[in-house]
Amino acid sequence: MQTIKGPGIFLAQFAGDTAPFNSLPAICKWAKEKGFTGVQIPSWDGRLIDLQKAAESKTYADEIKGIVEEAGLEITELASHLQGQLVAVNPAYDAQFDGFAPAAVHGNSKARTAWAVQQLMYAAKASQNLGLTAHPTFSGSLLWHTVYPWPQRPAGLVETGFTELASRWLPILNKFDECGIDVCYEIHPGEDLHDGISYEMFLEKVNNHSRACLLYDPSHFVLQCLDYLAYIDFYHDRIKAFHVKDAEFNSTG
Repeated sequence: MQTIKGPGIFLAQFAGDTAPFNSLPAICKWAKEKGFTGVQIPSWDGRLIDLQKAAESKTYADEIKGIVEEAGLEITELASHLQGQLVAVNPAYDAQFDGFAPAAVHGNSKARTAWAVQQLMYAAKASQNLGLTAHPTFSGSLLWHTVYPWPQRPAGLVETGFTELASRWLPILNKFDECGIDVCYEIHPGEDLHDGISYEMFLEKVNNHSRACLLYDPSHFVLQCLDYLAYIDFYHDRIKAFHVKDAEFNSTG
């Protein structure tokens, strides 16, 4: 806590088609006026950043960094929650998640997955070009529909699912390692990585990869009735990013 900076703001929840939320200079000016000192940029939002260009051009990355700094802010991280989600999608959710991808890959899960993986590769290099050290994302979900164990899951289904999830993420984790960036999975309902046990299963499958880290958001743990303080005791050495927002559980009949 002695080294914490901020406050920062995740721009994804505010970006829109009307000013001042439709361009990076304008939304940064707005954020500064609200008292923020850092911004987390959604890498999928072309109104704020061209991810591929930021990966392929250090000059462009420096321009993006300059825009943010001119507003009196700094970039905390790029984020790729939507692309990370699309690294692993159960076919039952294909129609729902197509909206996270370009129209060119709608209805084609194989092409959509390839697009998502490439996006993460761009995110690794773009983060490096921007001088960042961490990258928040989602794991995707092959198994979430089975989280409630009825009807009974076939023996081996969960193990098979996590083996597949790990095989998709290992090349991405290796790319982030090459670029010196930690991948921070937001542990979240709807993701295969949704609590400590599921994270540990994944970690084992990726050989305890040093870049398979965590984004800590206790609001999701409240929703799942988890002890969000004990979680820090267990996983503090893997927590490299965090989100903060209000959450309350009110039990009713």
